[in-house]
Amino acid sequence: MSFDKIFEYATGIGCKAEREVPMSKYTTFRIGGNASVMATPLNDEQLVSVIKECKKENIKPFILGNGSNMLICDAGLNTVVINMCRPEPKIELVNGDTIVCDAGMNMSKVCNFALDNELTGLEFAFGIPGSAGGAAYMNAGAYGGEMKDVLVECRHIDSDGNLGSLKGDELGLAYRTSAYEHNGFIITTLVMKLKKGDKAEIKARMQELLQRRKDKQPLEFPSAGSTFKRPEGHFAGGLIEECGLKGCSVGGAQVSEKHAGFIINKGGATAQDVLDLIKYVQDRVFEEKGIHLEPEVRLITVG
Repeated sequence: MSFDKIFEYATGIGCKAEREVPMSKYTTFRIGGNASVMATPLNDEQLVSVIKECKKENIKPFILGNGSNMLICDAGLNTVVINMCRPEPKIELVNGDTIVCDAGMNMSKVCNFALDNELTGLEFAFGIPGSAGGAAYMNAGAYGGEMKDVLVECRHIDSDGNLGSLKGDELGLAYRTSAYEHNGFIITTLVMKLKKGDKAEIKARMQELLQRRKDKQPLEFPSAGSTFKRPEGHFAGGLIEECGLKGCSVGGAQVSEKHAGFIINKGGATAQDVLDLIKYVQDRVFEEKGIHLEPEVRLITVG
């Protein structure tokens, strides 16, 4: 595999490209070793070109959004990382109630765009740290809402570099998953259908949910968001707290004292610290409650 070829090709077509990039700078956990090459295409044409060039070199690229909900291994990523967060992501309003945006756009910016256009339905997502594409990929949700409620279409590029789209039920949206988690396609554009609402009410709801996040979640520390999926009939944070695990630490990783459902980077945490703490929490909760906690955070290892 020739990463040098991909680097030279990407720069040659106008992409921003870098070698040996510390992934800790690109994840909300602030953890992760170096990526061999990172390319940031400025448009879909460049994205398709880089993907096709990677295929020629038998390289499977890793697609990066805002770097939330993931834990990059300490050894880094021995591959090409394609950064979907473009310097100038596009977003537009169609037919008065439909938002079309680039996958790399920050989700809170999408929510603010909806607010500006007096559209309701995305308030739940305000404050979610991920990109729009990442939110679609995992069917992100909070406070009684989820992407499934508003997402009507995703446009994508398949592994051969062909453009396509999935609509409606084809999206396979279910609890913290979608068809894209299984098909390997790269989401490029989201189409979300909302409803007209009262701007003051929309803004008030957004601010209310953001304040709830600030009050209950350890936003002052790096993390990947909720560490575990919600087990049926329970709350992961509640189970962890009942087992007396708030504040439990391994190295620089700690079960948040503010919200036990979050593992945070208190400073200098490694991916292995986080993994060891996840395993310890899982074992204790299963031992005391008989319930297996499934991680919501994705461990990324390539190469």
